[in-house]
Amino acid sequence: MESVSTPRISANMLDSYVGQNVIIVGKVTQLRGESALLDASGQVNAILNRETHLMAGNGAQIIGRVNPDLSVKVYNALDLGSNVDFQVSQSVVEITQQYKDLFVFDNTGGMN
Repeated sequence: MESVSTPRISANMLDSYVGQNVIIVGKVTQLRGESALLDASGQVNAILNRETHLMAGNGAQIIGRVNPDLSVKVYNALDLGSNVDFQVSQSVVEITQQYKDLFVFDNTGGMN
């Protein structure tokens, strides 16, 4: 099985990851049927699956694929509760983006 990276990103990076799987941590600001809006240093429209159970006002980690319209099709979501330090989460995003060689795998299964 080949190794594929799932980088941690925030909303302002979505356009650089269209068609790729990503991890996003943000605050659920609104739930609308089969979608949710997350604040992850900007707004993320998350298209939820039936197994997703999030609560407005709580933090959430989503793993999903970035669509061409910059929404995220959620494959897995985790409600993180109300006590999330979003500054730490954003710092992790910044560090993993700054040091991609340590965190990103290429499609051949080796590290970049």
